[in-house]
Amino acid sequence: MRRMSEAEDPHILSKRTTPTWEVELLISGVAVFAMLQLPGWLDDAMLALAPRLDETWLNVARLAYVYSKSAAVILAVTFVLHLLLRARWIALVGMHSIYPQGVRWDRLGMGKVQREVERKHEAPTEKVIEQADNLATTVFALGIMLAMLLVVISLTATLLTGVSTLVAGIVGYQDSALPILAVVLAACLVPYIVALELDRRFGAKLAAHGRLHTVIRWTFGQYARFGVHSGNNRIRALLASNGNSKRLSVLIFAIVFSTVFAVIIAIKLEADGKPIGSYSYFPFTAPHVAASAHYDDTRNPARDPLVPFVQSKVVAGDYLALVVPYSPRRDGAKLQHDCSAIGPSRDAALLACLARLHAVTLDGKPVAGLHYDITSDARTNRPALLAMIDVRALARGRHELRIAHPPQVDREQDEGDPGYDSIPFWK
Repeated sequence: MRRMSEAEDPHILSKRTTPTWEVELLISGVAVFAMLQLPGWLDDAMLALAPRLDETWLNVARLAYVYSKSAAVILAVTFVLHLLLRARWIALVGMHSIYPQGVRWDRLGMGKVQREVERKHEAPTEKVIEQADNLATTVFALGIMLAMLLVVISLTATLLTGVSTLVAGIVGYQDSALPILAVVLAACLVPYIVALELDRRFGAKLAAHGRLHTVIRWTFGQYARFGVHSGNNRIRALLASNGNSKRLSVLIFAIVFSTVFAVIIAIKLEADGKPIGSYSYFPFTAPHVAASAHYDDTRNPARDPLVPFVQSKVVAGDYLALVVPYSPRRDGAKLQHDCSAIGPSRDAALLACLARLHAVTLDGKPVAGLHYDITSDARTNRPALLAMIDVRALARGRHELRIAHPPQVDREQDEGDPGYDSIPFWK
């Protein structure tokens, strides 16, 4: 009887087994729980930061947030999928050690024709195990590569947008930094794209020391100094050069695009504030809404929008404490255009402007003697206005405060906005 070689021994891992499989399992097993929580942490960080920024810098933060969250989602999916694929590989290795003879097709209850077809497409168990091993490692590497790609895109895009925003402020483009950003992107990308196209079309025909050859070589060299070269992304280079480059490019684009698109849709649904479910006939936009964000004892400072609030739906004391958070996007933009106060009385003038912007009515009548003081939201440490409204003379029952606010910078977001926040309460 022929002696079984070490490579054929089902109780020994093949020498072709990926040498990093143990480290892959360790990384995926340890990091998967953190990666599953990271998107939520990024949500909380963005929601805490957004109310502190005006529209210009909020766009910069949103850019970094979308790409960072996309990278976190890709890593989370990668680690979960890798664990499943590694588990499948381990199961195949274990089953091969139990049943080294392979599949016994005559015991599967198949007919002759089906058995012939199945055996025609059968692969040896050793090959199936090797394919499972390679697939797990490839998925692990591809996920890491895509996440790193999104991190680089996030950092680069945020840096370029931030620089463009600063330059736009310096040169006087107060409304939009897009023209400056377009110029910066063109300056960064056009030379590289032109050099690529020239090299692909004419590179093989150019003289070794010709002028055009020298220019193209110099251009690639300058970009390579900043890390823009194929060798810097070795995982992609290995996958593309040992497989189908076009298919890999399509796969990368499809994964990145679908992930970023899904993240943007999730952000949009979160911003709408509507619960998931069959609520198409529930009147969310009815005239009378007692939103939890308007009451300090029910609001969620990390998730709720930046709106005025009072202490509770039911007011038991003599005074109603109205807190109006300062919004850089709404208030800052309006103050910049309408209240350009300077000098020693600047703060007093700005406070008077804010008071006019946030006029208050109670049950349809202006609140007499309304006075705003400067305060801060105790749970978020964000600046706000405080008005103590005397409610001792109010009758028992339902009452309604209306606090005016300036429009959004983006007029499209103000469709259907009545121009005030409504807070019903009971005494």
